[in-house]
Amino acid sequence: MTVLPPGGLVRPAALKPGDRVAVIAASGPPDQRNLETGLTSLRGLGLEPEVFASARADGDYLAGDDRLRAEDLTAALTDPSFAAVFCAAGGYGAQRTLELVDWRRIGTPTPRVIVGYSDVTALLEAVAVKLGWASLFGPMPACGGFGPGHDDFDSLARLLTDPKSVRELRFPDSRPLIGGSAEGVTLGGTVTLLACSLGTDTSLPAAGGLVLMEDVGEEPFRLDRFLTQLRRGGYLDGAAGVICGTFTGCGERDQVEALLRDRLGDLGIPVLIRADIGHGVPQQTFPIGVRARLDADAGTLTLQDPALR
Repeated sequence: MTVLPPGGLVRPAALKPGDRVAVIAASGPPDQRNLETGLTSLRGLGLEPEVFASARADGDYLAGDDRLRAEDLTAALTDPSFAAVFCAAGGYGAQRTLELVDWRRIGTPTPRVIVGYSDVTALLEAVAVKLGWASLFGPMPACGGFGPGHDDFDSLARLLTDPKSVRELRFPDSRPLIGGSAEGVTLGGTVTLLACSLGTDTSLPAAGGLVLMEDVGEEPFRLDRFLTQLRRGGYLDGAAGVICGTFTGCGERDQVEALLRDRLGDLGIPVLIRADIGHGVPQQTFPIGVRARLDADAGTLTLQDPALR
């Protein structure tokens, strides 16, 4: 079983003007109009995006076939000319992509920034387990609103280009479900993907971690099912703290928060709720694999290391 290093994961280098970045699809087919807007925004940061075939592929709910997505991911991770890999969109399909990835073929490439959220949670976990890299749970180029002046894009841009300036994430609308503070390494993501990775060789248990949890479009009983699976599967054993982001379309807020208290409140660790991370809000980008301190009462996450080096 993979153990989370107490000192955090290997942090890739920050991005700078002129860096080439790969844009792939590991999941569903991206909206092409949104993608073009997103590519313009990446160029506005001085980056040079290369769009892979998977990010242009069509399909009912998958971006092309599994082999195409796996080959594009492999190329993006191993080509030394790329400083970052942006997943164009989420949806569904990352688990199927990972099924075909040959990590021996990937080897030990130079660390590079990986960006995405939602279904891409599975890929961020896999990169942590197989390559030991930190990554960014944040907005994606084809998801709309990916541009200057949008809080979610601006949050990501700061972390990408000037990570030393971002030493604290503040969640002014949050509140402690269970108060207190804790230190650990950031990890987690979308609940359904964390639960679906259990039992695979790319699941990263939360022992010693400050765990992000968020989701979208899951009825309360289904959300209960996935949280219970994480508990029964041992994922949460030894976790240091939990940051609950958005649960958009998962029921009334009071109902969801009662469920979170029922499933997380007896862990004996701080639990923060209503953080602006995840679906349905202009989200703050959440670093994965970085040492941090959670203060649930103050609604802050203080990064003890910059998200990127």
